[in-house]
Formats: sequence, C-alpha cells, structure tokens
Amino acid sequence: MTAKPSAAASDHDAIARVLAGETEAFRVLVDRYQGRAQALALRVLRNDEAARDAVQDAFVKAYSNLGKFEGRSSFYTWFYRLVMNQCLDAKRRDKGDRHVEFDEGGAVETNVEASALPVPEVSGVSFAPAATLMRKELREHIGRAIEALPEGPRETLVLREVEGLSYKEIAEAQGIPKGTVMSRLHYARKQMQIYLIEAGVAEGEIG
Repeated sequence: MTAKPSAAASDHDAIARVLAGETEAFRVLVDRYQGRAQALALRVLRNDEAARDAVQDAFVKAYSNLGKFEGRSSFYTWFYRLVMNQCLDAKRRDKGDRHVEFDEGGAVETNVEASALPVPEVSGVSFAPAATLMRKELREHIGRAIEALPEGPRETLVLREVEGLSYKEIAEAQGIPKGTVMSRLHYARKQMQIYLIEAGVAEGEIG
C-alpha cells in the first residue's frame, strides 16, 4: 500500500513521488505554496476570482510540466514564473487595463496592487515624521511610486521586498543575470527616492 505523502516532505521528495506515479503527492506542493501564490496573484490582478483562476491554472501547468523541472532552482522560483505568466496573460485579456509608456521602453500596466507592500529600502531618504504616523497615506504614496516604475524594475523590487527572494533566486525567476537584478534594484530605489521626496513624504537630497 502506498504511504500517504507527508506534509513535511521536501519539495524534491514530493516531486520525485509525483513523477514516480504517486499523483496525490502533488497535494504537498499545493498546500505549501497555494497561499503564497494567491497573495502574489492578488497583488498583480487585484481581483480575488481572477487571482484564484491564475493560481489554479499555474498549478495545472506545473503538474503537466513537472517532468521539465530540472531542479536547478527551487520549485517556488520555477512556480513563481508560471504564476506571473498566468497573471500577465489575464491582464492582457482584460481590455480595461491602463497602460503608460515609459522611456525605458514598452507599455507597462499601472494597476498592480502595491499599496499593501512593506516600506522598501530607499537609500538616501528618511520618511517625514508626520507621514510615518499616517501609515495608510505613506503606503499609498509608496504604492504609487512602485506602480510608476517600468515593469522589469518593479517586478524585481517586489520579488526582493515582498517575496524575500535572494538575488540569485530573482535572477533565476526573471531569467536575467545577477548583475541586472542589482542594477534594476538600484534604479527602482533611486526612482522611488525621487518620487517620495517630490511628494513630500520623505526627506533627503535628490542627486
């Protein structure tokens, strides 16, 4: 009789069991990452039903393509890309999306949920005491600052500040060199510094 997969099983063990024919072992991965993936999709799509659909579709794709997972990155890094792809596909299908052209190139969706983000590291600024007391207003300003970023730097910043991924994991998730991750984060934080100082909720010198 096949043993029921343990919730404590590692991702590697769960994947190996699925590939060996124990399809129920995939439940370990679903239970482990569904909440995190749902939160990510909700931040991008800002709609509960759309977020659930995106995550469900991503899990279906993950299950169908599990044999292609080479294990060079973590399962979540690989799965993150599937979730993001589903979210971006959903946004493209939504004709109500707003787009803004940036000099960095390309049309960037501006309706990403960012107001719930933690305060990211922004070099060269300190938040004004009054704004710090009004956390809701401060987060709204931070959300607008993040939404104003080009898609690449914005996604990189979210991966670092919200998802807590390492530079190496971000590079793997986005398919870019580690140096590009660092330059994107530098650019994103610099642009946020400028935005927040000009909005009057941060103190510092723009330069």
